[in-house]
Amino acid sequence: MSKKILHLDQNHEILEQKLAAAGFVNHHDYTSSKEEIMHQLGEYVGLVVRSRFPLDANFLKAATRLKFIGRVGAGLENIDLEAAEELGIMCYNAPEGNRNAVGEHALGMLLSLFNKLAPADQEVRKGQWRREANRGLEVDGKTIGLIGYGNMGKAFAKKLAGFDCEVLCYDILEGVGDHNARQVSLEELQQKSQVLSLHTPQTALTKGMINTGFINAFKLPFYLINTARGSAVDTEALVMAMKDGKILGAGLDVLEYEKSSFESLFQDSGQGKQDLPPAFGQLLQMPNVLLSPHVAGWTVESKYKLAAVIADKIIKNHTSS
Repeated sequence: MSKKILHLDQNHEILEQKLAAAGFVNHHDYTSSKEEIMHQLGEYVGLVVRSRFPLDANFLKAATRLKFIGRVGAGLENIDLEAAEELGIMCYNAPEGNRNAVGEHALGMLLSLFNKLAPADQEVRKGQWRREANRGLEVDGKTIGLIGYGNMGKAFAKKLAGFDCEVLCYDILEGVGDHNARQVSLEELQQKSQVLSLHTPQTALTKGMINTGFINAFKLPFYLINTARGSAVDTEALVMAMKDGKILGAGLDVLEYEKSSFESLFQDSGQGKQDLPPAFGQLLQMPNVLLSPHVAGWTVESKYKLAAVIADKIIKNHTSS
């Protein structure tokens, strides 16, 4: 009996090439509805996804032969992991594949905010030459705090190793600090950090984590970088803190209002720009905010690496079944 895998999203061709060479048969369905796909699931031993739609318990129960799911990305929050475990379905992700891309993007956002590159660019295009108003800051000598010190946090800290700055990290796991970042308590991080960068998965603990109380616990005004999940930041609290000068600038690759698929901005697909949430509308008007469309981990190189990592994990664990 052939080992058939269903691919729900397009990925780098290396993924299917590696799987085919290992004896798997690749099938694709990039357009059918979730309900239509459920009727096909019984044919497959494997599923490869990105974030097209959530894989809930009812969906997984329809996959009577399914042995594994490979998510070509870092997070697994779009899969009901408890249901998968009960059904004996192994789930794989690939944070190793885009951690370098995320680290570089976070560094780029930090340098851009410190040097006011985005507003300066717009001013020059308008014929304005405001040198003093665009005087920047140096990373040298600053204290940078990272919350979450897994693949992404470690990648960013590695980039910061080239700067003469202090890097602190906080994580719910003990003993994760290394030569690039000193692990500290959350309280110490809030007392010392001048930059806060988030590298956490989406969990019950991290959802809405950056709220007014959390922000006010920081001793110093700080810059915020978020390349993790938009749900971690309460946008209204962020806007209030920026107005008060508690947060000096924000680099946001992810937003609270993203759809769960990350493929469009608003959870309600019918929402247009004229119906922007008030807090988001205010955020758009702030020159010290830098935005990108959830692409920190999306580089030419990471597209290949993510696909290759998932293929290798599947082949390692399932070629003998």
